[in-house]
Amino acid sequence: MMRYFVLLLAAAATPALAQEQDIQRQLILRQQQSDAFSLQLRQSQDRLLLPPGNLKRQQELDARQFGERLRLENVSESQLIEVKPDTPQALRALERQKAGDERRLLTYPAKEIPQRSGDAPRPLPGAPTGIIQVIEAPR
Repeated sequence: MMRYFVLLLAAAATPALAQEQDIQRQLILRQQQSDAFSLQLRQSQDRLLLPPGNLKRQQELDARQFGERLRLENVSESQLIEVKPDTPQALRALERQKAGDERRLLTYPAKEIPQRSGDAPRPLPGAPTGIIQVIEAPR
């Protein structure tokens, strides 16, 4: 009798685990679609910054943007494959956040900040100025 109860319980739990995995996959897929749209939007704005008539620069930009889209698609595809059914419920949100962080690096690339040349390093604000005397504390 106990055996049948355990088998019945296991049979009932299996679809629930599969459903959890499917829900996780759908949440990640929805975020991937949002990230792909953000990438397309950023790329179209970058395209508007190019002067018209500069064909070579437009071709370079098209090639770079195509590579960015391809990398994002590859990462997104591998993330969907990596969704595991045995991931505990408490770690699913962390798994989605990790996947989002991986895609964010591809969606919003870091901007290069031009380095100033010839400037001396500036002192930190609030740093003491003048002569500093060290006072020995009694031990």
